[in-house]
Amino acid sequence: MDFDNVGLLCGFPRREVTRVLTALDVTLETIQEAQERKAELIVSHHPLIFQPLRRLLDDTPEERRVIALLKADLSAICLHTNLDIVQGGVNTALCAALGAQEVAALELGRVGLLARDMELSRFLTEVRQTLQAEGVRYLDAGRPVRQIAFCGGAGGDIVEAAYAAGCDTVLTGEIRHHQWLNGRERGLNLVEAGHFATENVVVPVLAGMIRQGFPDLEVYVSQSREPAFCPS
Repeated sequence: MDFDNVGLLCGFPRREVTRVLTALDVTLETIQEAQERKAELIVSHHPLIFQPLRRLLDDTPEERRVIALLKADLSAICLHTNLDIVQGGVNTALCAALGAQEVAALELGRVGLLARDMELSRFLTEVRQTLQAEGVRYLDAGRPVRQIAFCGGAGGDIVEAAYAAGCDTVLTGEIRHHQWLNGRERGLNLVEAGHFATENVVVPVLAGMIRQGFPDLEVYVSQSREPAFCPS
């Protein structure tokens, strides 16, 4: 997508890689984790650099991350919407985690079908427990949950597409005010489970993809946690 920034965004393109850390974000913590694992590469979902950098000083969190990565002799490959859209990526992982069978693509998201109807209250419990999602918000349309539009991260834009596809429920990470209103008028259950929780499910899946494609590499999964809600 034109707005996105993906690929090898920082580091050493000619350096041999033997160990890889997969993570949702490239942070100071994941950089330290990669160093402890003696990795040469971090493969993340979110881009290390999203807006163009006009300078590189130790002034902002974004610049400090880039500097820390280079000082640690690490490279970063960032996948973002490529991993959202691809079959087997973020939203396939989200479907599978909640026990739904993926049945269709939906913009950036996926449509998943549960084996049977589920009360929304039970579905919310499954979301909290399975995704380790704190602070779940929801809109109860009075419908059982069966056909779900899944979109990890900021996926409130799929409300209209979910309605057109015949879904009864939308599960995403972030929903804006007007999207709550639209969902209510469309008679949809809306579940907002947090950006981190709805996307971090792909990190071990990504590690598995890399292991399958490059069996000689040692691949580790980051243990990074939700920055806003950290269960004790």
